[in-house]
Amino acid sequence: MKEYTKSQLALRNGQDRDEIWVAFKGQIYDVTSSRLWRNGKHYEHWAGQDLTDELPDAPHTETVFDKFVVVGVLV
Repeated sequence: MKEYTKSQLALRNGQDRDEIWVAFKGQIYDVTSSRLWRNGKHYEHWAGQDLTDELPDAPHTETVFDKFVVVGVLV
């Protein structure tokens, strides 16, 4: 699995590049296809970041990531 740093993940924010990625528990997910992540923002969450600490405040569980492709791991 390809490894990415936080700096590399930050570039996949829907603004700097076309890809929209987020990290959760060390895995990086491509959420580009989700209409909920259009323009790199999902409610108060921004793409290109590790969302692990933010999930407890979300109205859904971590199973939401099951529908997205893992593109790498966060190192």
